[in-house]
Amino acid sequence: MSGIKLYHFGVSGPSRGALLAARALGVPIEVEQVDLFKKEQLKGRISEINPQHCVPTLDDNGFVLWESRAIACYLADKYGKDDQLYPRDLQRRAFVNQRLYFDSSSLYVKIRAICFPILFLGVKEIVPSLKDDLNATLAFLEQFLTGSRWVAGDNYTIADTSIYASLSSILAVGWDISSFPNIQRWVKDCAVLPGFEENQEGAKLFGEAVKKNLK
Repeated sequence: MSGIKLYHFGVSGPSRGALLAARALGVPIEVEQVDLFKKEQLKGRISEINPQHCVPTLDDNGFVLWESRAIACYLADKYGKDDQLYPRDLQRRAFVNQRLYFDSSSLYVKIRAICFPILFLGVKEIVPSLKDDLNATLAFLEQFLTGSRWVAGDNYTIADTSIYASLSSILAVGWDISSFPNIQRWVKDCAVLPGFEENQEGAKLFGEAVKKNLK
């Protein structure tokens, strides 16, 4: 399994999601840092193999793939020692997929809508309607965790690594989740995820970058 490389930026939630999945799966992966703030994605090898010039980008011995959740699914299918992180049973897998799509189409989208303008467009405060929108989405996550330790069942899966990478970014900004007890409990449980501390370092950098630009 030599030659598995992940082009990665620790500040990026999706990039951390792919790396968290790789760590949970135990994949021996080479990490190459790509600083988006310095526009390093527009030069070098990543600019040649990924026309979207984004992280994360996976290069598995010449097979190139991007989009963090697609990477997580691919790594789980190819390198998972068992199917705990990405079940082979169709109904259990569909449940994990639903949570992954929830992250990609709703949760992360709401977080990005708040933070991107602050990081890159000179916005100096969080728009109230966007705050309400994110909290409404967190209410769904709160429901997912009712009666379930993890977001897609009784053990953690790549749905947890993806969603936690997204949520940890906004938590590092200082988001209040005191009204979501299930999410609070799950966040504490996520400390057992392999690569947790590595993710926290990137999330902290993200939070600092956002807070620096707020009023």
